[in-house]
Formats: sequence, structure tokens, C-alpha cells
Amino acid sequence: MRRWFLFLPLALFALLGGVAVYQLTTPRSDAVPSAMIGQPVPEIELPPALDDGPALTPATLRDGKARLVNVWASWCVPCIAEAPQLETLAEEGVDIVGVAIGDEPDAIRRFLAEHGNPYSAIYADDYSKFQLALGSSGIPETFVVDGDGVIRYQHIGDIRANDLPKLREELAKAVR
Repeated sequence: MRRWFLFLPLALFALLGGVAVYQLTTPRSDAVPSAMIGQPVPEIELPPALDDGPALTPATLRDGKARLVNVWASWCVPCIAEAPQLETLAEEGVDIVGVAIGDEPDAIRRFLAEHGNPYSAIYADDYSKFQLALGSSGIPETFVVDGDGVIRYQHIGDIRANDLPKLREELAKAVR
């Protein structure tokens, strides 16, 4: 009667082995779902990072024009890698708003002088308040925002050349 206890460790091992095999053979998804897709940009104002220009307000991003909001920093190595792709998009007429995280104006100027300036405006988010409210967990991260100020797409990580078609597609969908 108690012989079935002898098979219990073998059964547990088989179960754990089956779970491991299933996990190893199931295709991995690279998509990270964002809770902010379809939500308006956060109601937070940001000061300009370099000049005494106007602040970034929710109304700034609700002017009827689809754009990219790029969260970056001068001290971010992957931000250097994505700089040429942002330049390409800007040359194509894409409006790119930069949000500099925990950065100094002189460091931003040096970065832009060395790697180009694709931004129509750059705003300072010294304490990452706007970044976190966007649902961004790191830098760089780029958001497609439609003309009503609604987030339509989130690109996590640096933008590579093979990411440009997807960003163009999402921008096209965000245009009214």
C-alpha cells in the first residue's frame, strides 16, 4: 500500500522536467506590453533643458501633430548608438521632442555637438518624474504620440536601423 510513496519523487521530478522542457521550447516574446498605450501623456510640465523657451506642457503635445518623444541622456551609451537613426528621422521631417533625464545643460550641448541634434525641443526631467509617469523604465525609450497627446506606441531601448520602418509605420498610424 505504501509503495506509491516510492514513486512520488520520480513523479515530481518528471513534472518539473516537463515544465522546464515546455519553457525552453516555447518561443519567447520580445514584446513588452505598455499600460500607457492609448493613454494621454502625463499632466506634468517640464522646463526647457537649454534655453529660456516655453515649458513642455500636455497642451504642447496636443497640437494636432504626431511626433516622437525620446527619453534620453548625454551620459547614456545606447543614446549615442541611436543618434544616427534619430537624425535620419528628423531629416525626413519627423518632429522629435527630447526629454533629458538627470542631465546638465553643458553635457547636453556637448552631446548634441558631437552626435547631432535631431530635436525640435529638449526638456529637462531632472528627477525622472515625467519619465516614470510615461511608463518608461530606462533610457533610451521612444514614444509615438498622436496629435491629441495620446501615446500610440512605445519603443524600448535604442533605435536601430532595422527599427525605423516600424517607427515610421506607427507614426503614420498616429497622424490624423
